[in-house]
Amino acid sequence: MNKNVNKVVLAYSGGLDTSVILKWLQDEYNCEVVTFTADLGQGEEVEPARAKALELGIKPENIFIEDLREEFVKDFVFPMFRANAIYEGEYLLGTSIARPLIAKKQVEIAKKVGADAVAHGATGKGNDQVRFEVGYLSLNPDLTVIAPWREWDLNSREKLLKFAEEHGIKIEKKGKKSPYSMDANLLHISYEGGILEDPNNEPEEDMWLWSVSPEKAPDTPEYIEIEYKNGDPIKLNGEELTPAQMLTALNELGKKHGIGRIDIVENRFVGMKSRGCYETPGGTIMLKAHRAIESITLDREEAHLKDELMPRYAKLIYNGFWFSPEREMLQAAIDKTQENVEGVVRLKLYKGNVIVVGRKSDKSLFNPEYCTFEEDEVYDQKDAAGFIKLNALRFIIEGKTRK
Repeated sequence: MNKNVNKVVLAYSGGLDTSVILKWLQDEYNCEVVTFTADLGQGEEVEPARAKALELGIKPENIFIEDLREEFVKDFVFPMFRANAIYEGEYLLGTSIARPLIAKKQVEIAKKVGADAVAHGATGKGNDQVRFEVGYLSLNPDLTVIAPWREWDLNSREKLLKFAEEHGIKIEKKGKKSPYSMDANLLHISYEGGILEDPNNEPEEDMWLWSVSPEKAPDTPEYIEIEYKNGDPIKLNGEELTPAQMLTALNELGKKHGIGRIDIVENRFVGMKSRGCYETPGGTIMLKAHRAIESITLDREEAHLKDELMPRYAKLIYNGFWFSPEREMLQAAIDKTQENVEGVVRLKLYKGNVIVVGRKSDKSLFNPEYCTFEEDEVYDQKDAAGFIKLNALRFIIEGKTRK
């Protein structure tokens, strides 16, 4: 523990945990605290964090609040979706992809204000501590990293509340406290803890905050069209949208039709298994649409190799290695494949399902002359005999040799 810290940039939400951390840093490290609050589309007002920081003695010039929604989707979410990234077959990496952006902004602010340390509110059990800190150290290894949950003994909500009361930290009561640990941004909302700690317990219906249940979704399907350019969605139903506008609009469609709920047990980077529930409505639609437009615009071997690389790419993001040279190398290869990924995908949204019903592109490799079941003049079916025989040659040799 390096106590020789003069100024620290804290990732600050204004909630119980980070408000306690703010005061704890002032007392324990006797240092100047700079707060950074990011608007990633989490659905909550971020400006109250400014008032809370002022109450705790933070100078106005040391309070940073930034709207990062467009940067988040354009520079982090969209590149990830070009890879069709899914961790362990189901998780669309909603929390994972937000952490490197927060870390990046903290490092930038540290440079701007002359801070020599950064701090976060992630616990010592989860993945986020790794994601934050690998990000910090990748971008500025000279910064001191402070992780209060690994240093203090305030390891329960009761102890945090007692600390807050003893130090005059006002904690606003927002109705009944959720029994779940939740994280939200424009891509998803997650739920952990509570009854979910038994993987055999079905989630309660009132846990889900973003989407209607598929049973209560509209009885009439809704058709939409998404237009792609260089692997990114650019138009919805003919209307051009910015990246954040696109994801926001798809979220609303997904929520309406009960799309994007998953319940999984995942393997954390630190070694334990963890049960989590997620709602990723817009992302679920985007993934289905992107794979559909790729199906007619990517070469076979290009598509297959890309699918082989995807689990490695997803694991890098899940484990916090967004800024690693290997992720950047894979990103360059993925982005190269997207040069001709353009066109329009038509989808049917119905009771939790995203169904592809059409796809078209000027760059399409789908050629009806070759694949038709009717008569054609471009493909000689006799050629298939030699093709099959050459591909089976090693089996023929082995069979004759070992007979």
